[in-house]
Amino acid sequence: MAEVIQERVEDRLPELQQLERTGLFSHAEIKAIIRKALELEYRIQRRSLLKDDFIRYVQYEIHLLDLIEKRRARVGYTFKKDEIEDPIIHRIQSVFRRASIKWKDDVRLWLSFIAFCRKWASNVHLSKIFSSLLAFHSNKPGLWILAAKWELEDRFSSESARQLFLRALRFHPRCPKLYEEYFRMELMHAEKLRKEKQEFEKANMDVGNLEHAEEILTGELARIIYKNSTSVIKSAKFHVSLLSIARLFDFAKDLQREIYNDLKALHADDPVTWDYVARQELVIESQPVEELPAAKQAKAKEVGRREERCCAVYEEAVKTVPTEAMWKCYMNFCMERFTKKTSSRLLRKKRLERTMVAFWKAHELKLLPELQYRQLSKLLLHRQLLKESLEVADAGVKLFKKSVEMWQVKLEALITSESHEMSKGFEQAFEYLKPQICLPLWLTWAQWSEDAGKQEETEAIYKRAIFGLPGADSVPVKEMYLNWAYRSGGYKKARDVFKSLQENRPFSVDFFRKMIQFEKEQTAFAPADHSSQEKATENATDRLANGAQSIPHDSPAHGEGTHCEEEGFAEDDEDSDGEPSPWELSEGMSGCLPKEQAGDLFHEDWDLELKADQGNPYDADDIQGCLSQEVRPWVCCAPQGDMIYDPSWHHPPPLIPHYSKMVFETGQFDDAED
Repeated sequence: MAEVIQERVEDRLPELQQLERTGLFSHAEIKAIIRKALELEYRIQRRSLLKDDFIRYVQYEIHLLDLIEKRRARVGYTFKKDEIEDPIIHRIQSVFRRASIKWKDDVRLWLSFIAFCRKWASNVHLSKIFSSLLAFHSNKPGLWILAAKWELEDRFSSESARQLFLRALRFHPRCPKLYEEYFRMELMHAEKLRKEKQEFEKANMDVGNLEHAEEILTGELARIIYKNSTSVIKSAKFHVSLLSIARLFDFAKDLQREIYNDLKALHADDPVTWDYVARQELVIESQPVEELPAAKQAKAKEVGRREERCCAVYEEAVKTVPTEAMWKCYMNFCMERFTKKTSSRLLRKKRLERTMVAFWKAHELKLLPELQYRQLSKLLLHRQLLKESLEVADAGVKLFKKSVEMWQVKLEALITSESHEMSKGFEQAFEYLKPQICLPLWLTWAQWSEDAGKQEETEAIYKRAIFGLPGADSVPVKEMYLNWAYRSGGYKKARDVFKSLQENRPFSVDFFRKMIQFEKEQTAFAPADHSSQEKATENATDRLANGAQSIPHDSPAHGEGTHCEEEGFAEDDEDSDGEPSPWELSEGMSGCLPKEQAGDLFHEDWDLELKADQGNPYDADDIQGCLSQEVRPWVCCAPQGDMIYDPSWHHPPPLIPHYSKMVFETGQFDDAED
């Protein structure tokens, strides 16, 4: 392997010599490039290959190309590109090719390869790359579209693009996206030919055999694609997508008319058809009846007439197709127009009236989904239309009494409108909803009561929520309750709440952390009287260490029942020769070991330790103070009551290999970006 790597590095010498000779790089920088090249080559030539090594290789070479380009622009030297850049580009392509074949399932790697070739003008290789990519990933229509688009836009080969689309349709005969892009490509090709013909006619040039048939210039190929695709995919949405593409080309008026008529004939009962037909009235200008003195007033009046025509089509649609989907389209249109900004008060008023009329009609028929009620209520609330928002929310909760989201919208409307029926609204919600989904409502109620300054009512709400929510759902309420107690009544109030909730499991870790933080803040303000605070903090810490949610009610506190005279650790040992015991505690520490550690010092079973711990006993984040204290590996230094296992208590530290630090020469690539 070393010979191959040495040969590959030596192949770089001509380009590196040119870089130094032309003054683009210094001698020290060339040496740094060689060292880096050796490292990268060793990585991609070893037996066990890693994709990251190939990516790192490519990134380094691409950055080198960018740096060369930057220095060329700075010094104004544009020669010898075939001797400098071309070998680097070929080498990157070779590495990309190896990586893409090795990890052929990685589509992002293939796309990176394609992007590099397109940037550095390597179009000759792109056809082969696309062929290999499609051979491995023929099941992805997007890649076929990408390849065809490159053939049409970069290589200007409409025939190659057409062949790719036809091949793709053999693999995906019912893919709407393929038909849409194929249809678009043929229309673009026809438009290109028409423009070429116009330019030739303006220049009075004799095109000879380059004259194209009139059917191709009018988009006949696109019409064939349309007929074939609609016979396979019978969908109004697909039909509308083809019509939207055809409307982008002015020369295809006849094709647009044909698609539009077929849409209304074949999909007359589809809401998508009616929605499209109605929205077309917005783009059709009205006949001028009279001229208004102000231009803005005339524009607003014209927009109003168009919207009225749209609503007339929707009214006919909901009579012809009285379904939830059709009413949803109608309501979406009304809300979209209502959100449009306008300076005309009359137009805003008409839009509001139109929206509310359509809503109440749909509500009476019970043909609106819950989402529409929520969206409309929030929209009206955002526009400060509190009365209308509350009416819509009331109508929603009457139909969707079991939806917590719908009740949340109504309560938000009540809060914003400063209604006196807030408490009644919350009580009604709890009557219809299951307790396990009421957490958002309890939090909203407590927050509203706190903002209103009702301390007694707020505390009552928190207490009701804690006992009304099942299991873990009450945990966020306990945290909010503790925070509120500290904000409203200070440390004393928070301590009382903490004590009252100590036996009301479950808890979260943040609940104890908050109380510990309050204790620390109180200790900072009153250091003279903190004996009771330390006791509460110690209890909270013990619960946190032992897992607050898993401690049974009758479990003793950690450390109780431990004593210094454990079996096998008597100081008057018969084998003692006067030397200090290797397990003797260091000065200043407790004279007894934790009970959990002393029993297994001479009878180790690592499998049992791992099974009992169920976690990572070597987690450095859980070992406190290991960086600030000097640890003697043969001395047990576990603090009293600590449940975390540290392997340094029982075993000497492993041998750590020493790696020499790489020394970089100063002045290398000073102008390169990070």
